[in-house]
Amino acid sequence: MIEIEEIEAAYVCIREVVNQTPLMKDELLSEKYSANIYLKREDLQVVRSYKIRGAYNKIASLSGEDRQRGIVCASAGNHAQGVAFACLKLNILGRIFMPATTPKQKIKQVRMFGRDNVEIILTGDTYDQAYEAAKIDCAANKSVFIHPFDDLLVAAGQGTVGIEIMEQADFPIDYAIVPIGGGGLISGLGSWLRVKSPATRIIGVEPAGAAAMKESLDQGQRVVLERFEKFVDGAAVSMVGELNFEIAREVIDGMILVPEGKVCTTILQLYNEEAIVVEPAGALSIAALDLMADKIKGKNVVCIVSGGNNDITRTEEIKERSLLYEGLKHYLIIRFPQRSGALREFVNEVLGPDDDITHFEYTKKNSRDSGPALVGIETRSMADYQAMLQRLEDKHINYKSVNDSPDLFHLLI
Repeated sequence: MIEIEEIEAAYVCIREVVNQTPLMKDELLSEKYSANIYLKREDLQVVRSYKIRGAYNKIASLSGEDRQRGIVCASAGNHAQGVAFACLKLNILGRIFMPATTPKQKIKQVRMFGRDNVEIILTGDTYDQAYEAAKIDCAANKSVFIHPFDDLLVAAGQGTVGIEIMEQADFPIDYAIVPIGGGGLISGLGSWLRVKSPATRIIGVEPAGAAAMKESLDQGQRVVLERFEKFVDGAAVSMVGELNFEIAREVIDGMILVPEGKVCTTILQLYNEEAIVVEPAGALSIAALDLMADKIKGKNVVCIVSGGNNDITRTEEIKERSLLYEGLKHYLIIRFPQRSGALREFVNEVLGPDDDITHFEYTKKNSRDSGPALVGIETRSMADYQAMLQRLEDKHINYKSVNDSPDLFHLLI
């Protein structure tokens, strides 16, 4: 584990720079789960994520000679913003490598935080490609590489979240639910809590499609995910850090995997019900509550809301994924008879009063008796959907559910 003295030194280093984010009791969630649910609001941090803690602690620790050589990092988001902020504050020059596919909004944020102290290099299509380019550049220019998680000083900086929680909580903490990407946050926070609050059960949360830590813990060694879902971008990595994995084995009491669609539902609920804006990784710990509802009744639970850098251009995708997960949106391939009135009959006699067509693709081919149409339908409930399927059967309409065929779904949608 990380020594307590390392985390305390990090706190002294960063406390004049970062926000002490609030530990807020969430009354709606507390009532829903019959527990005391507290949110550690790192989405209200200086750069809207906890990443500033580790980046600043690492960069501030550099010697005068290292500062002169400059720093390099690779990131598609929050780490880059933390590094940029630290470069400006400490007047150090930095080169930040980001995938060429990074949304313009994130690039703009990095430039805003770093200003003239950072140079942004867009290269490759993935984080791994940007990482390799950054390492090559770092070696060539003898710069200092600032790793997003696999670094003792970075993880110690993230551990300062734990100091604040213990200062703010006037109650025993039964559960701490912590999102995991590369493992820096749970390494630092877990090290602090294991010593300062040994009765607290530390639960790690990963997106179901990018379970690098869970797979590694199950196999007893770090594994590389050959394919993984990148939607929860702040917590989707192909391999966790070496240092982080070793610490995780000591501090984690349990792991939960949350489907990406559940994450989207949580994002929308937090915004609509509580006006809280979180990014996908920031919603992980709250989304996990449903999956441990029986265990937390009557308990004091702290959820780490790790970040709030949500790109507004993703809103439609988030809504779509949520509806699909909740079983409220369905894509069907329907073979319509190629005669006039067929579509009108479908609308009038198959769709329910609250069913809505959100997508329709069809091309008439005169040489055939029937033609396939790709139809997207949004329903109010699963019961409405099942009733619609029964009417399709009663009308002897040939159809296929695209939702039930992942390969077909990703090809067509």
